[in-house]
Amino acid sequence: MSSAGGLTQRRRNNFAAAEDDNEFNSNRRGSLPEAGNGANGSESQSGPGSAGNGTNDYDDKDDDGKSGKNPKLTLLEEILLMGLKDSQGYLSFWNDNISYVLRGCILMELSLRGRIATVKEVRKRPFPDRLVEVEDERLTGEVLLDEALKLMKLEKQSIGNWIDLMSGETWNVMKIGYQLKQVRERIAKGLVDKGVLRTEKRNFVLFDMATHPVADHTAKEQIVQRAVDALLGRGPPPDRRTIAMVCAAYAANVLENALIGLSHSQREAAFSKVDELLQEHSMLTDRVKAQGTTEVMAGVLTVFTKMDSII
Repeated sequence: MSSAGGLTQRRRNNFAAAEDDNEFNSNRRGSLPEAGNGANGSESQSGPGSAGNGTNDYDDKDDDGKSGKNPKLTLLEEILLMGLKDSQGYLSFWNDNISYVLRGCILMELSLRGRIATVKEVRKRPFPDRLVEVEDERLTGEVLLDEALKLMKLEKQSIGNWIDLMSGETWNVMKIGYQLKQVRERIAKGLVDKGVLRTEKRNFVLFDMATHPVADHTAKEQIVQRAVDALLGRGPPPDRRTIAMVCAAYAANVLENALIGLSHSQREAAFSKVDELLQEHSMLTDRVKAQGTTEVMAGVLTVFTKMDSII
């Protein structure tokens, strides 16, 4: 698992900081409430980017059945929520990776919803170099996802290029307009609209800043529980959406926040498992393909394994 070695080293260096930053620790030392793991993703998909029969805008195969009680969150929202300090309502100032990872989550989310897929070519390129095309132009109702979808309708770019372009990581002045602006703040405002966060003004000596403390702790607890269950092998096998979430959280340096309440040995086991998941799903083995992992998801996860050399 040498390709994930950089991520492994980075999370060890940042774990101490995560323990200082995360206030979820004291609330989670006891047992977490039970949370459903959803479908195990064992159904095979009809093609790259397929997400079921298209009747459910979220993701037919990975619907966890909680729509009656809690709002369904996108991968972007789950990653941001996992990284937020509960009462202060902002991310660690030392986190340089999350913005880039969130752009990758946009691609994975659109793929899981069946909106985009890789272009079928005779010559198979490495997953991050495979071109992306729009398969379903229907809007999702999520502002950031729909903005990205409209950009992808304009031209075909590779998975890696789209993450770079949406992050503003380009020297091509003609492509500057592809950068998505204020992504973290817009995700947070979406979570406010869903009742998961609330908005407050906080003074940082030199300036005032809007912060978004957690309003619905149950929503965050369920995300944490899903991550812990998936990485410690509790319950049924995790579905592809949960796998995408834990791998993205790992690359974004926020997975540590979900594991604070575990023992040292459990944390090490969890990090070993996410290393394994990241490696296997980025390679798109036959086994994970049968579980529903798409080529777009494999390409994004491959980019995540190389993030130390990107950022």
